[in-house]
Amino acid sequence: MQNSATPTHCPYCALQCGMNLTPVPDGGVEVTERADFPVNRGALCGKGRTAPQVLSSRVRLTSPLVRHEGKLVPATWDEALDRIAGELRRTRAEHGPDACGVFGGGGLTNEKAYTLGKFARVVLGTSQIDYNGRFCMSSAAAGGIKAFGLDRGLPFPLEDIPRTGCVILVGSNLAETMPPSLRFFNELRENGGTLVVIDPRRTKTAEQADLHLAPRPGTDLALALGLLHLVVAEGRVDEEYVRERTVGWEDARAAAMAHWPEYVERITGVPVPQLRETVRMFCEPESAMVLTARGPEQQSKGTDTVGAWINLCLATGRAGRPLSGYGCLTGQGNGQGGREHGQKADQLPGYRKLDDPAARRHVAEVWGVDPDSLPGPGRSAYELLDALGTDIRSLLLMASNPVVSAPRAAHIEERIKSLNFLAVCDVVLSETAELADVVLPVTQWAEETGTTTNLEGRVLLRRQAITPPEGVRSDLEVMHALADRLGVEKGFPTDPEEVFEELRRASAGGPADYSGITYRRLAEENGVFWPCPAADADAEAGHPGTPRLFLDRFATPDGRARFVPVSHRASAEEPDDEYPVLLTTGRVVAQYQSGAQTRRVDELNAAAPGPFVELHPRLAARLGAAEGDPVAVVSRRGRAVAPARITTGIRPDTVFMPFHWPGEGRANTLTNPALDPTSRMPEFKTCAVRVEAVER
Repeated sequence: MQNSATPTHCPYCALQCGMNLTPVPDGGVEVTERADFPVNRGALCGKGRTAPQVLSSRVRLTSPLVRHEGKLVPATWDEALDRIAGELRRTRAEHGPDACGVFGGGGLTNEKAYTLGKFARVVLGTSQIDYNGRFCMSSAAAGGIKAFGLDRGLPFPLEDIPRTGCVILVGSNLAETMPPSLRFFNELRENGGTLVVIDPRRTKTAEQADLHLAPRPGTDLALALGLLHLVVAEGRVDEEYVRERTVGWEDARAAAMAHWPEYVERITGVPVPQLRETVRMFCEPESAMVLTARGPEQQSKGTDTVGAWINLCLATGRAGRPLSGYGCLTGQGNGQGGREHGQKADQLPGYRKLDDPAARRHVAEVWGVDPDSLPGPGRSAYELLDALGTDIRSLLLMASNPVVSAPRAAHIEERIKSLNFLAVCDVVLSETAELADVVLPVTQWAEETGTTTNLEGRVLLRRQAITPPEGVRSDLEVMHALADRLGVEKGFPTDPEEVFEELRRASAGGPADYSGITYRRLAEENGVFWPCPAADADAEAGHPGTPRLFLDRFATPDGRARFVPVSHRASAEEPDDEYPVLLTTGRVVAQYQSGAQTRRVDELNAAAPGPFVELHPRLAARLGAAEGDPVAVVSRRGRAVAPARITTGIRPDTVFMPFHWPGEGRANTLTNPALDPTSRMPEFKTCAVRVEAVER
């Protein structure tokens, strides 16, 4: 262990808050303030403050486990690795390379995400790789690429938010999901700007807003179209901007004009006066932003919904200008970088497309393989999980817990159980790892060096602060050892900086170009924004990075943004007589994602000990349910039971459940895997349910 504080970053959400890790006498570390990092300026939420507790051998894995006579028992590393390599080799020989699946996670560093994609395609030769980040911001990515030619969570740094005139925040409860970021919005209001929050619940974030709109879940698309209709009707279109910097306005305008305010009110439940006030607040300042999160994105029409909000920005000249734009609030720690470098089914490093011949040639040259040997695009995350036990016989899974986090989770749990072989690399024995044939204990954030990319597109260096426990290895060491056993002796280094140097070459010239970023530079700066191409040999200084995108041109062939005409359509599952209520899901401040790590921290469990069902007093009265009474939520996919939490802060036609817990309160037992046709995002955020009282 080092003797002084090590500057690093939080292992949880996509803010990647800066922190220092300081040794303590008992051999552990404690989190201390790091005020120099501009994203959080030293502030941390409870998860960040307690993150070192997951480093304890009391809660984490320290030995490989191999299933023997139905039970997971400790094993040597050679025994575990030999078993994995042997099963993968057997699966390929008997069923072909695509019978081997690989499933990654948005918490993996850039180096590990890059290597996992390379391992799948070069060592296994499989097209069947995707990751849980598909469930995070794939709809925003697809919408951004259609409109701007490029996707980066935020095309501007968070520090721009307090200086804009208005922010419309759609489907995000930042006060609980990213608490340190809320200060940017508080500063916005202190500076005279306004905040509009769109959420079916009156969340802690909505309580901070100047205006809160509470639409029915699944109607965000109609809401955005109604606002654009009013922009046109009230003469607020920036005609010069539309003419000079966009194409496709007439078709998008015609689609929006079919969504008149009263029609939108009937669909969404948002009163027309609130729609008009939103347009006024958004259009009157010189600058404004729209920020979306999982609410509008995790829908079977999420890409179109994002497109409608982008159209609103384009029509009003709120994109590609200082202090204005559309952005997506990425959720997972490295959800941005994780998909840029090859974990996603259709992408190669540098955000290149797997079906692009030039991209295949470039990456194949870096990897030293024949471009024709690379497989084509594979299944998206849910489709991959749904194929387990049928087309896919063996699965290598890293840093994900789909037994809790996948939609229609009981079905996915059965698919996982039907596999011939499952290997899991994780820090803790998650609910998914408990089903594995082999579990490998791997290093985590404070025990390894590597890079992540936060929601701003800021590439960051996480530094190793402590030595991992004996018996624990890094994911890079795991992939090196497996590649060697499967006949690929070179190309899988274990040193993260060496991997990053190769990643730089593989990304060079791609949309997400990291070639001008080095470990040395990241150690000296507070991150570098991509794209950051390598400087010419005769240049006096390196590329500064790109904190603000699209100020001169968009990333399209002609430099113009594209309007995409979209129209409202119903969710995949609407309420009926049997299932008359809408369910929406989300997070609470003390837990994170599937809870695999945070549920092992006593302080966080005391604050959020288990699941609950949030419902309106009118619905509770019909059930005869009081605060704390168990209630059952039933969908076409299953049944979940949790205590009632009664509040007027939710719509009477809607219930809410957090998704952090397994067991009978597992919210994702209920959720609908209906997929967006473009992004392949499941419809987590709305499905039809009925609510029943349960005897104690």
